[in-house]
Parts: sequence; C-alpha cells; structure tokens
Amino acid sequence: MKFLIINGPNLNLLGLREPDIYGSQNYEALCRFVGEVCEREGIEYKLFQSNHEGAIVDEIQAAYGVFDAIVINPAAYTHTSVAILDALKAVAIPTAEVHLSDVNRREEFRRHSYVSLVAKKTVCGKGFEGYKEAILFLKDCLSK
Repeated sequence: MKFLIINGPNLNLLGLREPDIYGSQNYEALCRFVGEVCEREGIEYKLFQSNHEGAIVDEIQAAYGVFDAIVINPAAYTHTSVAILDALKAVAIPTAEVHLSDVNRREEFRRHSYVSLVAKKTVCGKGFEGYKEAILFLKDCLSK
C-alpha cells in the first residue's frame, strides 16, 4: 500500500503560524508523526508540501498509477481550488481530507470545501491525530 500525503500553503510554518489555532508543533514534527503512523501500519508514503496550487495539481496528477490513496490538507486551497478538486476527480484515487483546526467553528468562508466533494472522509479539528484517522480510514477502505 502506498500513500501520498499532501500539505498545502503555510503548513510549512506550523509552530509559528497562529499556534493557538494550529498548535505549537512544527512541520517537521507533523512529518515525523505521519511517517511513524505509516511505518507502523506497513504503508509506503511520500510527503509533499507546497504553497503553490499548480504544484499540488501536478503532484496529484503524477500520483495516478503510483499511489493507492491520498491524504490531503489543502489548507487555504480547500475553499478556493476547483483545480485541485478536478485533479482529484481525474485521478480517482481514494482521498481523505484533513484539517488541523475545526474549520466548521471558524470563519464562515472556511466552512466550504471543494475537496470534500470528492473525499471519502473529512477529518477536522483533531490536530496531528486527524492524519492518523485519515490514514487508518483509507487503509481500511483499501483492505476491504
């Protein structure tokens, strides 16, 4: 089983950016956490982070025929990117959406997600543990 873990804009600034919302751990800690979960579950994985929408679209397209599942935290692109939605629809790889914060309890504009239109599951407000939940969910889906 091989998973692509995508993180969108500003996630590279974890620990600096609004720690009261996103927590005090940095991006490297998130990468270690995700890596430990995947390794424990016997899942090969690739971590990818970009602040650029087109780079994320390119990475999703390149995943076709390579990865069995995608875990994506599209960050701000959640609410704006039809391009990311279309790329996910095109490759048709089972996808789970993750948000560190509970977007449903934040500003109104954050409550709309284009990615949720294709995601098999959306996990919000569970911090790093949300990635674990998404990974385990996708592993379970693929095992059936």
